[in-house]
Amino acid sequence: MAARVERLVTSGTFALDGGTWDVDNNVWIVGDDTEAIVIDAAHDAEAIVRALGGRTLRAIVCTHAHNDHIDAAPELADRTGAPILLHADDLPLWKQTHPERSPDGGLADGQVLSVAGTELTVLHTPGHAPGAVCLYAPGLDTLFSGDTLFAGGPGATGRSFSHFPTIIDSIRDRLLSLPAATVVRTGHGDPTTIGAEAPHLDEWIARGH
Repeated sequence: MAARVERLVTSGTFALDGGTWDVDNNVWIVGDDTEAIVIDAAHDAEAIVRALGGRTLRAIVCTHAHNDHIDAAPELADRTGAPILLHADDLPLWKQTHPERSPDGGLADGQVLSVAGTELTVLHTPGHAPGAVCLYAPGLDTLFSGDTLFAGGPGATGRSFSHFPTIIDSIRDRLLSLPAATVVRTGHGDPTTIGAEAPHLDEWIARGH
């Protein structure tokens, strides 16, 4: 059976630099009827376990280590035995949320993860966070962009560990060169496509945030 993509929306808070905001997060599940990976274990491990429905969880992939994307990861790992994977450049952010628990493995640019016959290639896309990554699944015509690219522009860069020129370079060099029909499945909100976003790069640069 071919891999499919499922979205689970969970709600909680995002906290950084002394502020707290209510947020809804997209948890992406990629797999078939027997196995899956979870991209961004946000807020509610129980809801994610229910959505998995007994499938073997191969990995918990963190697109970056802001607390709203990783807060449920340790509990989900404990309940399923799946390893938590995170790019090493985001370990300082990770430790703000989980000082007593380290990820189980790293993510590196060009690394390929496989589940249910589908390959997902890790693209290191710093800017929103130093270790931010996207996952490109050409067989699914899909990019899982975390908080790097949204419908309407780049992820936020106004807080610690973020940098606007860097996220622009990541999007220009790593993402906008993908096929225009590629569906961009984001960390929050509705999906978009590479083709819908690519024409607006100069606007984002002029906006400068």
